[in-house]
Amino acid sequence: MITVKEIAKRCNVSPSTVSNILNGKSNVGAETRSRVMACVKETGYQPNYFARSMRKQNSHVISIITEDLTVFGTNPMVEAIMAHCEMNDYRTILMNLRLYRKWGSSWYHESEKLKASVAPVIQEALSIKVDGVIYVAGHCRLIDCFPADFPIPTVIAYGLSKDHKYPSVIIDDEKGGYDTAKYLVAKGHRNIGIIAGVADNLHVKYRLLGYQKALFEEGVPFNPSWVSYGKWHRKSGYEAAKKLGCDGITALFCMNDDMAAGAYDYLYEQGLEIGRDISIIGYDNMALADYLRPSLTTSEIPLSGIGKKAAEILLDTLKGEKNRAQPAQVVRMPCTMIERRSVAALHTAGRAVWENQPHEE
Repeated sequence: MITVKEIAKRCNVSPSTVSNILNGKSNVGAETRSRVMACVKETGYQPNYFARSMRKQNSHVISIITEDLTVFGTNPMVEAIMAHCEMNDYRTILMNLRLYRKWGSSWYHESEKLKASVAPVIQEALSIKVDGVIYVAGHCRLIDCFPADFPIPTVIAYGLSKDHKYPSVIIDDEKGGYDTAKYLVAKGHRNIGIIAGVADNLHVKYRLLGYQKALFEEGVPFNPSWVSYGKWHRKSGYEAAKKLGCDGITALFCMNDDMAAGAYDYLYEQGLEIGRDISIIGYDNMALADYLRPSLTTSEIPLSGIGKKAAEILLDTLKGEKNRAQPAQVVRMPCTMIERRSVAALHTAGRAVWENQPHEE
């Protein structure tokens, strides 16, 4: 690899002159600058960022550690992190743990297994002198895989740090559940079934808490027998809807769009028309939500917003605009309701009809 010294020798200038030119400083004559840049282009010189970080106090490099790039939501967050870092002249290095690909869901409650996977990755990040780390979780839970004496700023995205030293950016799931219940009650629904995800999942717990708060405010009793737990995929939505049955329920709150699609499958088998005989609302705003018939009303998760906010917090810390000695913040990003055609206003005798909305063809 050609070095700054070799460029300087070829151009008959000092290494400091070459360095000034590469760093955009203006104290070099136009002829010299042109000659050096021509040599850089001819030789294919590339700066050695890692060597430079050894000489300086910072490298302007951020490490992004993801639990798995194949998980729903990870890519939009990573893209937003990279974009914000790039806009602020920081480079990023992506490190993918591939946890779901390797172990499915078996590692969730095995903290030592997770720590053993993360430890060499964070040591690599330290060895290449990154300025900070953003850890992108696959789903919201307590993250406890960084040592207490980890020396560089770190932010957790899509998860809650168990150590209050590290800031976290998560979905405001409680408000999401609250807003969903308020929306359904405003449409006249009081007998609302819930197809939740895995029972001990933090997304489920917070969405259910917000849902119950909204029902309490509206004077609508909460019926625990109308809650059925699934496993986030379409088939489990089908099974959960089958377990709930249809008697008395006028609307279903499905905690993700895949399970909502499974509920569609079951209800159509029963000869029910969604958006008329029964209403369904989802969560996530996945691509399939717009392709279901009728199209699915759902809540959009601010995935890009979570990634950008995590990057903002980290860069503000690096710039000294946040005090690392203060307790770390937890930022909750609100979701946005996307109204489509699967929820209708309830009229009479448990039958729902469209409220000033045309049917889809």
